[in-house]
Amino acid sequence: MPGDRLTSDIDRFKEVALSCPLPPAVELIGEKWAFLILRGTFNGLQHFEEFQAGLGIARNILSDRLSKLVAGGILERSPDPDDKRRVIYSLTPKGEGLLPVLLALRQWGEEWGYGKMQILLADRRDGRPVRKICVQAHDGRELKLSDLTWIDADGEAIGFRTAAE
Repeated sequence: MPGDRLTSDIDRFKEVALSCPLPPAVELIGEKWAFLILRGTFNGLQHFEEFQAGLGIARNILSDRLSKLVAGGILERSPDPDDKRRVIYSLTPKGEGLLPVLLALRQWGEEWGYGKMQILLADRRDGRPVRKICVQAHDGRELKLSDLTWIDADGEAIGFRTAAE
């Protein structure tokens, strides 16, 4: 019966959704100040005072967000070799893995009217701007929502629909 299939599809979706990595990722980095701190770190900010001056963030909020990013393994703290009273915040490999996320959000904001930037991210080797981030197939084809479906780890199709279906 169609109603039974819908119920089982929704139950399967709920089961899988409970183990989805998106909610904990958003919990760790999904707020304005965390993203701005990450942007600052990707652009060379290292010290508490630099983040505070560059972002205009209150000390208590900055301290809280830096602590959460360190606890989440996104940033690491180390003593400044030039001044032992200061701490350097730097990206971990886990933090560096967020580069495509930040760039995709920036590109989305530019495309949808939140501000076109005059400064572009470029390939250091040839000075050319990086391409727009997109979802790609295994063979490099750009994919749209209508091209996507869900499969399980064994490659079997599952009953979830994409918004395009």
